[in-house]
Amino acid sequence: MIRQLAHIGIAVSDIEKSVDLYRRIFQPDEIHREVVPEQKVEVASFVIGNVRIELVAPMSDDSPIARFLQQRGEGIHHLAFESNEISADLVRLKESGIVLLNEHPTQGAHNMAIAFLHPKTTGGVLIELCQRIEPQSE
Repeated sequence: MIRQLAHIGIAVSDIEKSVDLYRRIFQPDEIHREVVPEQKVEVASFVIGNVRIELVAPMSDDSPIARFLQQRGEGIHHLAFESNEISADLVRLKESGIVLLNEHPTQGAHNMAIAFLHPKTTGGVLIELCQRIEPQSE
């Protein structure tokens, strides 16, 4: 079930300049940095109030973020919503006519399984579903 807003993803071309800008604006206590090879991106994120902001920069020209930046420039890329049953949500959404960009969850930042919904069937908004990956018990 989709439960709440998890983060707002902002596409940026230069992660260092963007971190500096957002640090000056919001003065976050901490900025988390992470590379997500599966998505070919570098992420810098911080929390303001109850909302995480993710600055997402491409690591290569074939990254989805690189294509977004070429077509639209920097700005809001996606809204991410937390799910506690991402696979079931994907099945339900597909059955209801929502086009999925990911049929199955893939690895995302912050130890999350993620999947995107196509904006042509979500009112022009790229929506990401995410679910925390629980550590394997031994």
